[in-house]
Amino acid sequence: MREFTVPPAVEAYPGTMADILVDRARNAPDAAMFARRDGDEWRDVSAAEHLAEATTLAKGLVAAGIAPGDRVAIMSRTRYEWTLADHAIWLAGGVSVPIYETSSAEQVAWILSDSGAKAVFVEAAHHRSTVEAVADRVPACAHTWVFDEGGLDTLAELGADVADDAVDAAHGGRGAGDLATIIYTSGTTGRPKGCELTHGNFIDLCRNAEASLWEVLHMEGASTLLFLPLAHIFARFIQALCVVTGVRMGHQPDPKELVDALGGFRPTFILSVPRVFEKVYNSAEQKATGEGKGKIFAAAAQTAIDWSRAQDSGGPGVLLRAKHALFDRLVYVKLRDRLGGKVRYAVSGGAPLGERLGHFFRGIGLIVLEGYGLTETTAPATVNVPERVKIGSVGKPIPGCGVRIEDDGEICLSGVNVLRGYYNNPTATSESIVDGWFRTGDLGELDDEGYLRITGRKKEIIVTAGGKNVAPAQLEDRIRAHPLISQCMVVGDKRAFVAALVTLDPEMLPVWLENQGKPAMSPAEAATDADVLAAVQSAIDDANTLVSKAESIRKFTVLTDDFTEASGHLTPSMKLKRNVVLKDYEAQVEKLYG
Repeated sequence: MREFTVPPAVEAYPGTMADILVDRARNAPDAAMFARRDGDEWRDVSAAEHLAEATTLAKGLVAAGIAPGDRVAIMSRTRYEWTLADHAIWLAGGVSVPIYETSSAEQVAWILSDSGAKAVFVEAAHHRSTVEAVADRVPACAHTWVFDEGGLDTLAELGADVADDAVDAAHGGRGAGDLATIIYTSGTTGRPKGCELTHGNFIDLCRNAEASLWEVLHMEGASTLLFLPLAHIFARFIQALCVVTGVRMGHQPDPKELVDALGGFRPTFILSVPRVFEKVYNSAEQKATGEGKGKIFAAAAQTAIDWSRAQDSGGPGVLLRAKHALFDRLVYVKLRDRLGGKVRYAVSGGAPLGERLGHFFRGIGLIVLEGYGLTETTAPATVNVPERVKIGSVGKPIPGCGVRIEDDGEICLSGVNVLRGYYNNPTATSESIVDGWFRTGDLGELDDEGYLRITGRKKEIIVTAGGKNVAPAQLEDRIRAHPLISQCMVVGDKRAFVAALVTLDPEMLPVWLENQGKPAMSPAEAATDADVLAAVQSAIDDANTLVSKAESIRKFTVLTDDFTEASGHLTPSMKLKRNVVLKDYEAQVEKLYG
């Protein structure tokens, strides 16, 4: 199949996200819209309370000179104040511009200057210092409000004399086709491009996604805890989805405290990226091994996988059902408890999860709904739905969206979610959007039911000296699933064979070493240890089973340090900056082919 389009399930909404907020407060003023953490407790924030708070800040923005259409940036971790600032900007008729809180001064300067931001919300003093360091390069940015320094109170005081009518007028003249946000792609090469997403992009996609995910969004007590960065479109879409559909949402800024937060909040669904699911599995496996229960966990994991696979082929037999019930009491319930105990669904995106993990989590009682999309498509264009999950695929198009596969395998997307264009960049816009179809740069295939599978990225295809085309993604994803391994990058363009650069996971390394009865060692020491190298080789051997001999990894080297955002080798959304890695590790690559 070359093309599959699903018609919209609902009519287009004419208003803005600000109108949605007002409607929520009018129709269900006492309903819990958000929850804020207060020590070990979570305090609900009603729709009416939230609108009142956001309106107070919107008055401050109006008093500060923010006019409809003006851009205001937000640089912070995921927390309630991020969402509050975002909604205040919309109520003031403005356009939100997210900035990753880990961004460098150079990145901040580019985003503030290119967007023409008039003001910026930041979380803490060190973020304010970053903005101040580039102030001479962004003269239009006249205000900085710091969450941790009482900035929201200051803004509220500024707008104390502004009438409610001024806020109503500010957003009342805006419509679905107007900009809601400009999100700058993190970019693996070159300067980030600003994706223009409209209110209609968010609202129409959310309302159509609601039709597909009704069971997830409208189960009793539906709620989610957001811990991914709100600067990323995936989290931002889920935030909008919760507002549009009435799902209670909380925020967790520190991933290190996530387990405790999940236990207190007890969400019914979560969103995450495959790396988090890999870490949950690997941590559980290594913990069981350390307690001498490695064989029990292995049997439980295989039973979960077998039970899940059986769902697609007539259902499990009597013996498998009995084993599954036993392990549910012994193992699976403990894993679910670590996620809060009530989680039934997880929405996964950003990279392929892999069939084994998909079946494992479904087998323990957590259905992972993989989806696919980009910043340019307001996050999801396709998603698996509870009624029909095809593990290994990223689902069918959401209503109102379409997928087309070009002759060279490139995925193109169309629909209610496609960006208006790239801000200040008409050339990039015309190159990327052709006849209403956005060219993703990703490679994939559609099956006869319209389910999409991602097979690689067009620009990442390696062509060996022998002329063999190799898609690195499937090899890298499988290798990263090993508990010892943090990152992997396949190399071999114009070379005689395929090889790989591998880094070790600094969190899992001590646990793995202890479980193997080996002394503690640093990642640099472990990079030359015979047992560590043998474990990495086994992960590579496993990945090589996915491809032909010509595509398989023949050699690898374990690096002494990791690829991280701080080192400049990963984008904020955890994508490899391949050109930077190749430049910085040129000597190691040459040694592989020496």
